[in-house]
Amino acid sequence: MGRQIRVPGAVLAALLLAGAAGCSGPAAPGGGDPKPSATQAAPPGAPSAAPSGAPPAGAPAGGDVLPGMVTTAVARTQLAALKVAEPGTMAGYSRAKFTHWAEQGDKCDTRETVLKRDGADVARDAECRAVSGTWKSLYDGVVVTDAKKMDIDHMVPLAEGWRSGAAGWDAARRKAFANDLTHPQLLAVTASSNRSKGDQSPDLWQPPERASWCQYGRAWTAVKSTYELTVTEPEKKMLTTMLDTCTS
Repeated sequence: MGRQIRVPGAVLAALLLAGAAGCSGPAAPGGGDPKPSATQAAPPGAPSAAPSGAPPAGAPAGGDVLPGMVTTAVARTQLAALKVAEPGTMAGYSRAKFTHWAEQGDKCDTRETVLKRDGADVARDAECRAVSGTWKSLYDGVVVTDAKKMDIDHMVPLAEGWRSGAAGWDAARRKAFANDLTHPQLLAVTASSNRSKGDQSPDLWQPPERASWCQYGRAWTAVKSTYELTVTEPEKKMLTTMLDTCTS
């Protein structure tokens, strides 16, 4: 057995005190709790920090041209949960009951906000109107450089919303539905494709660009799920067909 080294009590106490101080990190200014180090776990329930390079809130995810998109698996779950019902009547319907386009600040309304979001190199005048830029229409794949040739489409049209539940909403909820920049409800498309679609559901109209069906089906389903709108049996069947075109 080796010779024991006796450490004086005062020295041992000092060493223990220094070790304890080293585990807590530097004190916060003003005597508050120290900030956790990068390797410390966050408290249970605390929101995690956004990853570096993450898109801002409301921006489309990679590969999608619409914000608030869900995965194919989530869309299938949402579709299965939607209530199936016959469409309601158009009695009492008016586009004026869905206030649009709402002001979004800096002289910009919802239309101009979507044109900016969905275009490339978009320049605006002093009144926030798009004066130049490039847009690719999801529905038909057409590239446009004149904002006047672009419409802002409601993924679930206002009249379709009315027939599937919005007739019973108050004015505030209808306005939110008509100006929703968070969910995949609004997008810039060619005026010709938008007017071809009109207020038809997916069983009656599908984007001519078949490559867009996956996004279209997921977006339509997500909006109907968000707003708890109903679907018809033919509509649900066509949405299933659209989701089946998704590769993941």
